[in-house]
Amino acid sequence: MADQRRVPTRQTPPTPARRVTAAVLDALLAVLCGLVAGAAAGIKVVDGVAELQPQSPTVWGTALGAAVAVSLLNHVFLTLICRASLAKLLTGLRVIRASDGGRPAFLGLVARWLFGFYWMVVFVPLHVVTDSDVEQQDAAGLRIVRRTARS
Repeated sequence: MADQRRVPTRQTPPTPARRVTAAVLDALLAVLCGLVAGAAAGIKVVDGVAELQPQSPTVWGTALGAAVAVSLLNHVFLTLICRASLAKLLTGLRVIRASDGGRPAFLGLVARWLFGFYWMVVFVPLHVVTDSDVEQQDAAGLRIVRRTARS
């Protein structure tokens, strides 16, 4: 019987614009879902009138928790199932193992997700301040590539 192991194939890397578009759309999805959840948690009905109380710590705690949860679901669980987050699906990208082009594993996706927060907090501000041309790197043994017709 033929050997069933995957052979590394040449994958088409995404353009920086496509990669940034996917990252921004994924971030907007998480932030907007967080804000909606926070607003819902901060609504108080007084005498039949709904009031939003944005000064409440409950609002911001719920917003942050929901944004992190949506980000985790999108970047880890959806990518585990579909090989791409929602924005990557929309922009024609997918996540693969760098070693052999196979499906990413759960722990690798979690590590990549955590690295994304680190990248966002450390490197994005440095990039903006110094106006450098550093591109985001792939992490945790995973790579972002363009989707092909058969993948």
